[in-house]
Amino acid sequence: MVTPDSKAAMPRSIRDRGSGAEPNASSRVPPWLSSLPRHWAVTSLSRLTTSRCDGPFGSGLKFENYRDSGRRVIRLQNIGSAHFVDSNAAFISEDYYQGELGDHGVQSGDLLIAGLGDEGHPVGRACVAPDSLGPAMVKADVFRFRLDPRLVHPAFLAHHLSATAPAFAAVSTTGSTRARVNLSRMAARPVGVPAVRQQRAIADYLDRETERIDALVAKKQRLIELLQEKRTALISHAVTKGLDPDVPMKDSGIAWLARVPANWQVLPLRRALTGIEQGWSPECEGRTVESDEWGVLKVGCVSGGSFVDALNKALPSGTLNRPSLEVQVGDVLMSRANGSEELVGSAAFVHNCRPRLMLPDLMYRLIPDRSTLDAEFLATALSTPHVRAQIACTLSGSAGLARKLRQSAVRNLVIPVPPIEQQRTILRQMHRENALLDDLTSAVHHVIARLREYRSALITAAVTGQIDVGER
Repeated sequence: MVTPDSKAAMPRSIRDRGSGAEPNASSRVPPWLSSLPRHWAVTSLSRLTTSRCDGPFGSGLKFENYRDSGRRVIRLQNIGSAHFVDSNAAFISEDYYQGELGDHGVQSGDLLIAGLGDEGHPVGRACVAPDSLGPAMVKADVFRFRLDPRLVHPAFLAHHLSATAPAFAAVSTTGSTRARVNLSRMAARPVGVPAVRQQRAIADYLDRETERIDALVAKKQRLIELLQEKRTALISHAVTKGLDPDVPMKDSGIAWLARVPANWQVLPLRRALTGIEQGWSPECEGRTVESDEWGVLKVGCVSGGSFVDALNKALPSGTLNRPSLEVQVGDVLMSRANGSEELVGSAAFVHNCRPRLMLPDLMYRLIPDRSTLDAEFLATALSTPHVRAQIACTLSGSAGLARKLRQSAVRNLVIPVPPIEQQRTILRQMHRENALLDDLTSAVHHVIARLREYRSALITAAVTGQIDVGER
């Protein structure tokens, strides 16, 4: 509720902007602030602050200046929407800071704003430097605004700037690939503020409500993890023990496999494959293929255990292609090298694939003996935890460099092999189970998306005065 006291509580420097004539009728008020309550003031960010700076550009801060400890360097990835992301910490020595960079310091309570953005990380988002931060400074494209506590509450302003960042960026940024705003433009950014005590009440309200919503989202995300664990367990059990719990069993002779159905074989892949092919990686263009073009798959096309043909790069016009390496429906692909050890040996069955995509050098095509091993069953078995553990023990290459899986190691991987018709029965059952789990997972993802939409809308409504949260 608007009262004379709520107007009087606003400092005169901005109170006058919200009194008298209708403030939202001014041509200086941007569209995203046009629906503010009449007692709110519209002013520039610079009028709420006592000082500001951006990070050093060019030679002021180089990679060789970084240290394992010292003064924290605040980078773009540390600025979340109204929250500080305390990860990927970088430091410089205090001596270097004091000697070269003393004009870029940060203290707790300062407002930190992103001057550069990309998809999912809007330029103009803001957070408050936390009390636990310690000595710190801003890097290039990060702005530090020191707030006047008589005029503005830090948490409120961080929420307000983050909620209005997309609208502000749409009319204020430059840059063809990543949106950018300079410090002076950010300082002139219009903001809408009520009295400080109402700002504090809004910030407290949002802390309570967003914490509740975030807890619900975390529970839903945990449910997705449990569904994935159930999927992995079902597949692993099906391809190592079968579907019939009453079938006669025998000792496999393999410690990790223990007992298997009596009519199954346990084979190294060299006895179940007719060949392994390695691909080719010519110099490609930095874009995906278009119709009738040849392209090369990226090694990440199998990283999730499912084949994604959209992960490709176009072969330059005039470069000879290799039709013998074209990927076909029914192929089994496996990554043979990757900078991430967890992704080496990732395998997938090709259910669908657009034409003219070739196998890359960092990937194998496994060719099973079709009388012994169904191709999709092979890909499924290769994705189970037990086989993944075998792969992890056979990688070559030094730590920190790309790890590699040699063909000889692939041929020595051991998998259980049911009779071919049982393999296909298992696959049909897995398709049914996976379809149910996919439906459940999709439904949970939908709930998470709706919760996040509600969270965003709630914040925007609160920081633009569309809901009354009361005052302390």
